[in-house]
Amino acid sequence: MSETRLIIDQLKFSYEGIFDLTGLYRLIDSFFYGRSYDRKEKMNTEMVTPSGRQIKIELDPWKSITDYFKVTTKIRIHGQDIKSVDVDKDGAKVTLSEGKIIIIIDGYGVSYKGGKWGSGPFFWFLRIMFDKFIFKNHYHQAEQWLISDIDELMSRIKTFLNVYRAHERGLVSSHTLN
Repeated sequence: MSETRLIIDQLKFSYEGIFDLTGLYRLIDSFFYGRSYDRKEKMNTEMVTPSGRQIKIELDPWKSITDYFKVTTKIRIHGQDIKSVDVDKDGAKVTLSEGKIIIIIDGYGVSYKGGKWGSGPFFWFLRIMFDKFIFKNHYHQAEQWLISDIDELMSRIKTFLNVYRAHERGLVSSHTLN
């Protein structure tokens, strides 16, 4: 059995304009890879509608800090009315996406409570004492690492998307792909 504590509760970011969806996905993936997180893609769906593509992506990166404690993140990306557009970038035509995306991030601390530690009242009490007094600083340090990682990720995402926002005026050609 494990105990899960919420550290970051629905950190939200929304963006509307031109962006590189594949590049955004690669940015998030390489960020967690560079910090030695393991990752599971729980959902990656796309629905084509007359107003554009609707996408839903859910990623669950996690990192084991010790044999007893890990931090995990839940990232949800929702895209609405996404259309492909041709953009002139440095004299070459590049196909990007235009629409609205919403990114929601949750962060958790998970402590493993399996095996002998949950088998009886004495071990349960001993585990609680270890959690409250001995491992308290370790948990706090791991939570600070997670908060720092998520802040850095959000900063990189905002920088990445603002690159396209700065260039979107006057760059979209008259030919729009659906």
